[in-house]
Amino acid sequence: MSANPLRTKNTSLATVSQRAFDITGALSGIIVLSPLFAFAALLVLLKDGRPVFFRQRRIGRNGNPFYILKFRTMQVANSGRSITVSGDNRVTPTGAWLRKRKLDELPQLFNVLKGDMSLIGPRPEVPEFVEPENEQWNAVLRMRPGITDLASLLFRNEEELLRPAADPDHFYRHFILPAKLDLNLRYQGSRSLPRDLKLVWMTAWYSFFPAAFDRDRVLQTFAPSQGK
Repeated sequence: MSANPLRTKNTSLATVSQRAFDITGALSGIIVLSPLFAFAALLVLLKDGRPVFFRQRRIGRNGNPFYILKFRTMQVANSGRSITVSGDNRVTPTGAWLRKRKLDELPQLFNVLKGDMSLIGPRPEVPEFVEPENEQWNAVLRMRPGITDLASLLFRNEEELLRPAADPDHFYRHFILPAKLDLNLRYQGSRSLPRDLKLVWMTAWYSFFPAAFDRDRVLQTFAPSQGK
């Protein structure tokens, strides 16, 4: 069966539009937030020393690996599990402050410019948690990963949820991650520009005012369009 040329054209236009949105948003974010970039970088440098940035291998679109960029929040010499729980002694005091406000994620705007990530999309995982043979994972990996998405907004307190778990890796893999994958797919099915803009706004708002986070409000804002 031959491909529908109209559908192919619409898909191409959507891809170009999405990329234009990402580039415009990332450049605007870098310019507007440049004082915050400088403040965070200087804070890490003065309090914790070099390196200021942290690179970690993640799995991106179609299973292609790339290196995500963050402000460093952990001790230089650290080992152990890939995920972090609240109170993890590998996290520096400066890093804990940055992580609470998600400011360590700001350098990923450069990942967006490079094309490894989008502003909005499923958070890219470390290789050990990715299961390409899984149906949900297979669908999620067709999307370009993002800086924020509905799942990361709803689970912004993920480190606190993991803290009481006897085995944080197991709890994350079998309980939190499946819920996040489901949210990734459901949001993608009802995605629109107004919803994307609202998601970006709420992510920024709760980053600057983490104490104001209201999970019920997020659910009320996005869940009705997802068939709940």
